[in-house]
Amino acid sequence: MSDQPLQSVPLTVDGGAVGGGAGAGAAEQYVLTLSCPDKRGIVHAVASFLMMTGCNIVDSQQFGDRDTGLFFMRVHFTAEENVTLDALRAGFAAVGASFHMDWQMHDADARMRVIVMVSKFGHCLNDLLFRASIGALPIDIAAVVSNHRDFEELVGSYGIPFEHIPVTRDTKPEAEAKLLELVRELDVELVVLARYMQVLSNDLCKELEGRAINIHHSFLPSFKGAKPYHQAHARGVKLIGATAHYVTADLDEGPIIEQEVERVDHAVTPEQLVAVGRDVECQALSRAVKWHSEHRVLRNGSRTVVFA
Repeated sequence: MSDQPLQSVPLTVDGGAVGGGAGAGAAEQYVLTLSCPDKRGIVHAVASFLMMTGCNIVDSQQFGDRDTGLFFMRVHFTAEENVTLDALRAGFAAVGASFHMDWQMHDADARMRVIVMVSKFGHCLNDLLFRASIGALPIDIAAVVSNHRDFEELVGSYGIPFEHIPVTRDTKPEAEAKLLELVRELDVELVVLARYMQVLSNDLCKELEGRAINIHHSFLPSFKGAKPYHQAHARGVKLIGATAHYVTADLDEGPIIEQEVERVDHAVTPEQLVAVGRDVECQALSRAVKWHSEHRVLRNGSRTVVFA
C-alpha cells in the first residue's frame, strides 16, 4: 500500500508534523499536490525527498481510491530560506517521473489571482468581494467581468477593475475572446462564475478546464428554466441546496467541489426560499473558491478529492 510506515527514513514526529528538522514557522511554506497510480512507496519517496532537501512536513493528507486505483496526496511543508521553489520543483521532477505522478508545487502564501463573472444576481459577487477584502479568502480579485453594468459601482467601491463585456448571440465569440485576453493579461489562475447567466462555449470550457468554478441551485435537473425556487415551492420541497463545481462543456455537470443545504418547511414562501437559496449559494461557492485557491481540490475523473 502507498501509506506504509516510513521505516527507512529517520523522521521526527512532533505534534502531528513529520519532517527533517526545520521549524514549522521559521521558513518558507509550500504545498505539494499529486495524483498517480497507487503503489507501494509513494509516501516514503515524498517524505524522503523533503527531508533530504531540508524541508519539514507541517501537514499531510492522502487518499487511495480503490475504484480507480489512483492515489492522491497534499503536503504542506516548510523549507530552509536558501531552498527555492524552483529548486524544489527541479529536484522533485525525478520522483514524480518515477511514480508517473501528475503533480504541482506552490508557494503556500501566494494569493491566487481571480476573475469573477456576474450578471444580474449579485449576492455571490458581494460575498466574494467582502471575504477577499478581509482576508477570509486567499485570493486577489484582478477584475470583475459582467454582461451588465448593475454592479459596476459596487465593484468600484473595492478598488477593483470592472469590465463590461456585453454578450449577444452574434457577439459571443468576440466576448469570449476578450475574456481570455483578460485572463492572459492579468495572469489569472481562476475564473469564478458567480451567477453569470451565460452558457460558455465548448471551446472556452476546454480552455479554462480545471480553472473555472460555477455555482447553481441544486434543484437541477428537477426544476429547470425560470424561477426554480418558485417551482420548488409548488412541489413542496423540504431542502434548499446549492452546488459549486468545475465548469465543463456538459452544462452544470462538472466535477462537484462543494454542496450546501438548508432545511425548510411548508410555511416558507417562495420569496423566503429565494433568500435561503442566496445564502447557501454564497456558502458553497466561497468554500469551493477557498479550497481551490489553497490547492486542496484534486480532479479524480468526473469527481474530486477535497482535502479540506
